[in-house]
Amino acid sequence: MRLDGREIAVVGAGIGGLAAAIALAQRRARVRVFEQAAALGEVGAGIQIAPNGVAVLEALGLRDAAEVRASLPQAVELVDHRAARPVARVPLGQAIVARHGRPYWHFHRADLLAVLKGGAAEAGVALALGEAVEAVEPARGRLRLRGGAEAGPFDAVVAADGVRSGLRAAHLDAAPARFTGHVAWRALVPAARAPAEFLRPAARVTMAPGRHLVSYPLRGASLVNLVAIEERAAWAEEGWSLPGDPGQLRRAFAGWSGAAAALLAEVEACWLWGLFGHAPLAAWTTGRLALLGDACHPMLPFLAQGATLALEDAWVLAECLDLAADPREGLAAYEAARLARATRVQHAAARAGRIYHLGPGVRAPVQAALAGLSAVAPSLLAGRFDWLFGHDVTTTG
Repeated sequence: MRLDGREIAVVGAGIGGLAAAIALAQRRARVRVFEQAAALGEVGAGIQIAPNGVAVLEALGLRDAAEVRASLPQAVELVDHRAARPVARVPLGQAIVARHGRPYWHFHRADLLAVLKGGAAEAGVALALGEAVEAVEPARGRLRLRGGAEAGPFDAVVAADGVRSGLRAAHLDAAPARFTGHVAWRALVPAARAPAEFLRPAARVTMAPGRHLVSYPLRGASLVNLVAIEERAAWAEEGWSLPGDPGQLRRAFAGWSGAAAALLAEVEACWLWGLFGHAPLAAWTTGRLALLGDACHPMLPFLAQGATLALEDAWVLAECLDLAADPREGLAAYEAARLARATRVQHAAARAGRIYHLGPGVRAPVQAALAGLSAVAPSLLAGRFDWLFGHDVTTTG
């Protein structure tokens, strides 16, 4: 193993950063993770991990630990906000296992982070909480920490510092992010206060012109996770931890009735973030520095692939570094292996949200077509994502 004894720094202890640290340490690299937060907390609520992400968890030896904490949705249901019955239903559960060999999972973000943190500890990763990296010297792999201390040099530095990556801004030529005219609200509702429809094992997408609501149960159906997307001109801060106003959330979805309105009525705390489009980067690496996950390919949430793509990145990065004679050569190979796929998913995610917000003129015929496909050939709906869910980086790179 060419990574044996190599010194690697990972900046950020999110899903991608911890997964990369585990994959690198399992190949005998000496890995240190720098995380500015003092603790890995609960903020963030639900996330979805498709079969292409489960493949990485499995390869890291974390499948059993993750499965215990995962929720297993049986379907994705598309529902018009004025109707009680689904417009269309895409089977998941055993149907997606039969199709791709692995399940589709929902997690509370904190639960998946706990699994990854345990895996990192077992692999011998050094996790430094409360350590903010303020600057990197890519040529030498040196870090400057908050307070002026330095660390390194490292053979490679992995920037997994999220959608607002300071290291991307400092070292890679990124165009300014563009506000999409959408904001997202995130909240959790205890099961005891949620309508029964939302406790069934399914991801429910309630659609209306200019708005939609994604909801699914978590933690043994003790919670309902919801993400409400609203079109509006007013800008909101990018990121997912800005406190929101539940009253403003309900006003944004005024006019809704039935179960969706009842669920929104039970929201007591929420977070708000603006959705920004990021042009694909021309390069992810410079010198000994490489970007990973949201730091290099921020995703709009409409395909729920942000965390899963970070898992894919983590595996490929470690594999490329392990196969290369020189770390810089390995980072270049990682970029070459990942850039086209990540860019394709970015574009697909941007397109996916449009169908949920269709106006009256095209809404009825599109929903009728979806209903017909769902009733007659549900596998055709599921097959639209074979290129995405069926990709296994642990065998194909």
